[in-house]
Amino acid sequence: MVNFNSLADSMFGWVVDRYGEYFSIVRTSLPKADIYVTFRTYMSIVFMTASIAYVSTLFTLVLALRLIDVSLLMKAAYMIFVPFLVALAAVVVLVFYPYQKVMDRRKSIETNFPFVLTHMGAVAESGVPPYVIFKLISQFDEYGEVAAEMRKIVRNMENFGLDPLKAVKEVAERTPSDKLKQMLLGFVTTTESGGDVKIYLKGAGEQALFDWRMKRERYLQQLDAYAEFYTGIMIAAPLFIVALFAVMNMIQPTVAGFDILFLTKASIYGGIPLLNLAFLAFLQGTEVEM
Repeated sequence: MVNFNSLADSMFGWVVDRYGEYFSIVRTSLPKADIYVTFRTYMSIVFMTASIAYVSTLFTLVLALRLIDVSLLMKAAYMIFVPFLVALAAVVVLVFYPYQKVMDRRKSIETNFPFVLTHMGAVAESGVPPYVIFKLISQFDEYGEVAAEMRKIVRNMENFGLDPLKAVKEVAERTPSDKLKQMLLGFVTTTESGGDVKIYLKGAGEQALFDWRMKRERYLQQLDAYAEFYTGIMIAAPLFIVALFAVMNMIQPTVAGFDILFLTKASIYGGIPLLNLAFLAFLQGTEVEM
């Protein structure tokens, strides 16, 4: 029985072969996103899904427009543009999904990175071999994607028979975090050159914690500035505008053809909530995981 992936590959693989260079973001993101599908197959699935979305939307529109009394021109416009936009949205979402997953994995790794390094350094102090260090860290699900990366190292050694350094290199080349990649490659370099892994991990952990503290302090300073901005712009300014509208309503009830009372209601129930939502979205975008 042919599954969906094979069917998509057989139908749209030639499209990927011809135009695959335009989707390089997918090719580079797939291995780092832990999506175990080849680039050709994934993009074939994207085109297959978009085609299904186009046909199903077109079919739904044909049925819906029979029940709606609109002009022939509007029917033609709906049937041409709506299915195309739905299919385009499907392509955009699926093309950027691996990249978004890479960003989520990178964020998880770099949030836990300083604490993982400190933990690894403490374990290394006991003189255990690297395999035991990676095995131990991989068992802590609290470390999120870092634990998942460590499990890959352990898998490479236990299931694939790679030596520890090759196992670490393989994961370092595929991890979405540059910080973790540099740490793993530094671990390999230190071991190959005969250096002391305990000293390396301890120093790297101290540096990572220092960077984390500095990043946290900078973010807290930014929050102070944001609080002053919120007080001045999001609280004082709306109160001033409402008071101004109240005075203007007694002098001139309309401005540029708009009723002052309408402008006041629009500001209170529309403008101020939208500004607060925009400010919350801004804070969410600049938030630093701690």
